[in-house]
Amino acid sequence: MSEHSFAWLALGFAGQALFSARFLVQWVYSERHKQSLIPVAFWYFSLAGGATLFVYALHIGDPVFVLGQSLGVLIYSRNLYLIYRRHQPSTGTE
Repeated sequence: MSEHSFAWLALGFAGQALFSARFLVQWVYSERHKQSLIPVAFWYFSLAGGATLFVYALHIGDPVFVLGQSLGVLIYSRNLYLIYRRHQPSTGTE
């Protein structure tokens, strides 16, 4: 295996690890609060893992994988935007 191929494979595994870590984050957070909750970190791990997997999917040229990850990245970004907007002071113009 060439260094180039190994680097892409490592990127793919890193993206999958980030994406999978979000479930661990959500589980631990929910256990600590004794109810099912989704912390902001879940969305950051989703975005980081999804974006990394998207780049990997582009590299390997899998259109199904590319489409799936691109839609996810949009959804994770939108959730983070909504969370950010909710925490901003109101301007009174709405």
